[in-house]
Amino acid sequence: MNRQTATARAVEESIRWRERPRRKAEQFRADQQFGCDVFGGQALRERLPKLIYRSLQRTIEHGEPLDPTVADAVANAMKDWALERGATRFTHWFQPLTGATAEKHEGMIVPDGNGRVLYGLSGSELIQGEPDASSFPSGGLRATFEARGYTAWDPSSPAFIVRGDFDATLCIPTVFVSWNGEALDKKTPLLRSIDALGEQALRVLRIFGTDQGVTRVHTTLGSEQEYFLVDSNFFYARPDLVSCGRTLFGARPPKGQQLADHYFGSIPQRVLAYMDEVETELYRLGVPVKTRHNEVAPGQYELAPIFEETNVACDHQMLVMETLTRVAPRYGFKALLHEKPFLGVNGSGKHNNWSMTTNTGVNLLDPRDETHTNMQFLVFLCAVIQAVSRHADLLRGSIASAANDHRLGANEAPPAIMSVFLGDMLTDIIEQLEQGDAKRTIKKASINLGARTLPQIPRHSGDRNRTSPFAFTGNKFEFRAVGSSASVAWPNTVINTIVAESLDDIATALEKAVGATPTPAKLEAAVKSVLKGIIAEHKQIIFNGDNYSAAWHAEAAKRGLPNFRNSVEALPVLKSKKAVALFKKYSVLNKPEVESRASIFIEKYAKQCLIEAEQMVLIGRTMILPAATEHQSRLAEAVAATEGAGVDCESGRQSLEEFVDLVQRFRESLGTLEEASRMEADAHALEENPMPAAQQVLTRIHPAMRSLREVADHLELSVADELWPLPTYREMLAIR
Repeated sequence: MNRQTATARAVEESIRWRERPRRKAEQFRADQQFGCDVFGGQALRERLPKLIYRSLQRTIEHGEPLDPTVADAVANAMKDWALERGATRFTHWFQPLTGATAEKHEGMIVPDGNGRVLYGLSGSELIQGEPDASSFPSGGLRATFEARGYTAWDPSSPAFIVRGDFDATLCIPTVFVSWNGEALDKKTPLLRSIDALGEQALRVLRIFGTDQGVTRVHTTLGSEQEYFLVDSNFFYARPDLVSCGRTLFGARPPKGQQLADHYFGSIPQRVLAYMDEVETELYRLGVPVKTRHNEVAPGQYELAPIFEETNVACDHQMLVMETLTRVAPRYGFKALLHEKPFLGVNGSGKHNNWSMTTNTGVNLLDPRDETHTNMQFLVFLCAVIQAVSRHADLLRGSIASAANDHRLGANEAPPAIMSVFLGDMLTDIIEQLEQGDAKRTIKKASINLGARTLPQIPRHSGDRNRTSPFAFTGNKFEFRAVGSSASVAWPNTVINTIVAESLDDIATALEKAVGATPTPAKLEAAVKSVLKGIIAEHKQIIFNGDNYSAAWHAEAAKRGLPNFRNSVEALPVLKSKKAVALFKKYSVLNKPEVESRASIFIEKYAKQCLIEAEQMVLIGRTMILPAATEHQSRLAEAVAATEGAGVDCESGRQSLEEFVDLVQRFRESLGTLEEASRMEADAHALEENPMPAAQQVLTRIHPAMRSLREVADHLELSVADELWPLPTYREMLAIR
């Protein structure tokens, strides 16, 4: 499909959707006939015997080990429930280290001994599956010929049914491990990290005597999702979008996001219809989405959920991305989840809103009134500050990727320097604690809007800071640096683990200080002493100003804060002695598991960039260069015809010479990139040791790609519009 055809069809599609009524009520009702497609909550209570239900709930809510006798009853009830909803197949749904989800479908059939089959799902099938592990990334944990791997049921995350146009499949959330039991996925270390943090948090609550009724502390997560929508006709006319998820060429349009008129603007009808269906499907899957709006860049949008337990929230985040992608074609769209699909406008992230909560519903990061007297909150707050300060490098490495490198620090996302924003009220209390004692809390005020008909509205005790990578926002921390295409499981595994270590240190110090017979006075003195020491040692991580400013970068360097500007610098931190020891101490990952992840992430970085370079060369040679030479021929013919008519054409000849020079520069840049992207090592060597390839990408390929794009984008602004082969930013960002 050429550009002109793609544009015409996109315009027709846009007009058709503006005129198309919303889905017929009877069709909508037909979609809802089964109600919620989640086997949890009410479905569990109604279908399981009381003793089985209570045993399962103790596992889910209190973290008790799963009773194996429960599995058969749950499997049978799950099978009946799924069959009633039209699902005759099931899959163990897991999250390998590809960054996506994986599934192998099995029929829920068993022979009846008389030549027929019955529908069935056994407890053993529910608990354990055996997918091929050989072709998933393992980072050296498994050899290619070692194929066996296991999936194991995660009862804390409810099963659900995914519906296609012609089928329905029961999806059972599972972990994925090797034959040796080593984690080959992102869920296993996440669950381990939640347990590690919960164990240390309970120690702190016992010291304060606030652990009555508390059997478990878990983390909560609300992960926002930004994404772009482009017309499918444009998508398939752009080979770079198809293979790389982002545009490798493209001149900035005259009107981008300069006027900020797209942000929170009226949602186009076609987009709104798409959002409605996405939300309907997500509600059916039990994903509690709440907020939707236009984002800053044209064609960019955001969806945000209500907070949930982190494990379930991470599963739901994967379902959000899958649903956004799956539903988009029904409306003639492609959903782009890449961190930077378009140069010159904002990229996409997912703000990771994280907190700690007891099973009794107490948010441990809720400051409440008179915050300076809430010593328990201040302990948990300072534990997070200490954790980020100690492991800023690891936190940065947890969100490193080739895609996110294009976004971090680009006036739309926080920079690569990790720091903590606290706001005025908490910063004031921290400063008081450093001096020895906190005696006041800055009170919330109200805002008089100046008109009698308008109410006075409360004003928070501190402003938000959209430039901070790790900001306290009321009763949670918002980690803003996570990329839009990333799984949130790995960053939250890192956050949980580093905070677990910090809580461990604090609990140990307090237990030693208060002794076997703690008194309120002794506890208060011990807490103040410990917090004073933490603040004195780690206050350099606190910054409430503009994280984009050059002054902050200079100040951060003086403070000794790490600044890994790209993934090649950041990812090796994952296998440092400090990181390996941390994960091992809290039984989150052993040394081979940690080192394998570093290798996998670096290898993925190199391979993604090599794919982009190869695609760039292909587009340049087969699409842009032919268009440029055709335009050059037209210019030459025009100059020759003008001069042949006896008319002076000096300006035309000068324009021709300038364009010929531009085309020549493009050819040279194309050759430079082609040469730079030739890998001396073969694919096996790259997998064995990906760092040399990643270094080559950073030092040679990326500079060559930038140079080629600069010339190509100049060509786009010079070549006749009807000749340019690629849909332009002006078209892709405007037509919805």
